[in-house]
Amino acid sequence: MLDNKESGLISGSLVTNNLPLFLQLSGLALCAESIWVTADPYKVYPILGVTGKDDVYAGAWISIFTGFCFFCVCVFGIISLVNNNRLMVLLYLVLILVVYLFECASCISSYTHRDFVVSNSRLVTKQMLGYYTSDTTQGRELTRMWDRFMMEQQCCGANDPLDWVNYTSVFRSRYSEAVAPWPFYCCKRDPNFIIVNEEGCRLGHIDYINTKGCFEHIKHAVQSYAWGISWFGFAILMFTVSPSRKMLQQL
Repeated sequence: MLDNKESGLISGSLVTNNLPLFLQLSGLALCAESIWVTADPYKVYPILGVTGKDDVYAGAWISIFTGFCFFCVCVFGIISLVNNNRLMVLLYLVLILVVYLFECASCISSYTHRDFVVSNSRLVTKQMLGYYTSDTTQGRELTRMWDRFMMEQQCCGANDPLDWVNYTSVFRSRYSEAVAPWPFYCCKRDPNFIIVNEEGCRLGHIDYINTKGCFEHIKHAVQSYAWGISWFGFAILMFTVSPSRKMLQQL
């Protein structure tokens, strides 16, 4: 059992300063943030899934686990302090260390694999050209994704409409440049989503075709996921170190 002086030191440094409560709430927030990532509100998972570099989502699943564990372990830590039980406090520190290591893995995984997609647009462009309008399962999934992006974000191709003209693609093998130099989802539309001028769009008139690429939207989505998991998780880890070290010193 801890004596009164030691108990006062630990309780004063942790319970009074509400650090366990802060870690509990932070753990729940991390869990909620990670659930948001796995729900994929930007709908960019097909891009990462096809490449096999979907560790941003793997990091999110780990963070769901660690966020909930932070909450549960901190509850146990508060109980151990209230009971003034040295063994329970030591067990709490061991559990915090285990959760700490898992969250480190989540942060590193999410951050490092972010660069694989967002460092340049060549990967996304190559994937788009190789799968758009393809009859494969992955091709159909990516086609739906690109159609939605080009419609909702008013963009065309990864970089610009010339992606469909300058490079060979599955789309070009199906449609000649005279018939459809680019998908008609690139065409500007009115509020009812009806193409403003199909012929003008086919000719590439800037008043009737979306000239910006979709890569910036994809980049923003992946970065939002990765930064949310890695940096928020890293911040929680930094708040975990100090109180745990104080507890260890005062045992």
